[in-house]
Amino acid sequence: MAHEHFRHVDTWVFDLDNTLYHPRVRLFDQIDVKMTDFVMRVTGADRAESDRLRRDYWLTYGTTLAGLMAHHGIDPVPYLVEVHDIDFSVLEPDPDLREAILALKGRRIVYTNGSAPYARKVLEARGLEGLFEAVYGVEDAGYRPKPQAEAFETVFGLAGLDPSRAAMFEDDLRNLKVPHALGMRTVLVGPLAGPEGESPDPEAQAHVHHRTDDLAGFLRGL
Repeated sequence: MAHEHFRHVDTWVFDLDNTLYHPRVRLFDQIDVKMTDFVMRVTGADRAESDRLRRDYWLTYGTTLAGLMAHHGIDPVPYLVEVHDIDFSVLEPDPDLREAILALKGRRIVYTNGSAPYARKVLEARGLEGLFEAVYGVEDAGYRPKPQAEAFETVFGLAGLDPSRAAMFEDDLRNLKVPHALGMRTVLVGPLAGPEGESPDPEAQAHVHHRTDDLAGFLRGL
C-alpha cells in the first residue's frame, strides 16, 4: 500500500498550479494570455510569434520568465505582478482536499514557479489558506525556476527540510527529477506525460514513485 512508503515523511511539499486545483478549470490559460501580451510588448513580435516564444521559453528554461530574463533582461518583479493579475473566481473551495491535507502529519509547504502572493490568492480561493507553514515562489529561488537544481536547493535550504524525509507533489514530470535525486518521495499529480503531452522517456518515468489523478483521494490513503 502507498502509505507504507510515506511513513518516514515529515515534510510535504506541494506544487501549486494544476496540482492543488484541477487543470480542467484552465486557470493558467489566463496567465498564458498575459504572458504572451508581455512577450509581444518586449519583443515587438506579433501574437503568433510571441505565443511561440512564450511556450519555447517555458519548455527550454522551465518558465517563460526565465527565458525573458535570459534573452531580454526584463525586470521580473513587474512581470510577475502583471501576469498574475487574473480572475480567480473560476476556482472553488475544495473541503475534501483541505481535510486530506490537514490530516497529514508534519510540515506542509507550497513551492511554485509562480509568485508567492499569487499562490496565496489561489490557496484562498480553494479554501486551503492556513494549511501551510510556508509558501515559496520563484522569487524565493532568486527567480531560478524548477526544474533547475539550484532552485530546489535554494528553497529547500530556506525551508530547512531534509529531502530524505520529504515528499514532493507535482504535475510537471520535469520537476520531479531533482527531488527524486535528492531522495524525496515523488508523486506525479496528473498524466504520465512530457511537457507537450508526449509519452515520457523511461528515464523520466523513473523519477516518479507514485501517480494519481485524485490528489485528495491519494492523500486520504496515506
